[in-house]
Amino acid sequence: MGALIYFNTSSLDGYIAGPFGRWEWATPDPEVHAFVDELLAPVTTHLYSRKVYEALKVWDDVRLEDLSTPDREFAVRWREIDKIVYTRKLTSVLTSRTEVREIFDGEEAQRLKDGTAAPLAIGGGQLASIAARAGVLDEVHVVVAPAVVGGGIRLFDKTLRLDLELFDEHRFSSGFVHLGYRVRHA
Repeated sequence: MGALIYFNTSSLDGYIAGPFGRWEWATPDPEVHAFVDELLAPVTTHLYSRKVYEALKVWDDVRLEDLSTPDREFAVRWREIDKIVYTRKLTSVLTSRTEVREIFDGEEAQRLKDGTAAPLAIGGGQLASIAARAGVLDEVHVVVAPAVVGGGIRLFDKTLRLDLELFDEHRFSSGFVHLGYRVRHA
């Protein structure tokens, strides 16, 4: 069975985007980028909120020859993975290997996990919170940026409670830190 993992970059005060949706403080350097690429390389399906999807869909159209090697590798992988976007605002998408769902269904997510040995990734704090409440979230991976932004979009909903077990950590020369947790299911 595949694990459902939530990956995101967060400020030290727990935001994935600061006020006005800005997240330039979270831009990874090459060392962090390579680490995240390796972490997510086994993933074959991504589950996205609309906002995360809209931020990432550029990788479907960008000219590969215009990209650095790490960005090119990421773009190629992004095009090859299956993507499900959860949104009520979009009825269709133009990116490759992408489906749209109106709402997140925990039973469908469990069936996706049961149908593969590869991990699945989920993107978006609210969507990950919904998955956690449905009992299908297995791991949380956070790259903590050396920044405090004072508000914005939270890593998780503020009312969510999760018991976690730390199983991985990595410090980067830029001051970013990766923390990997397993979700303790009741």
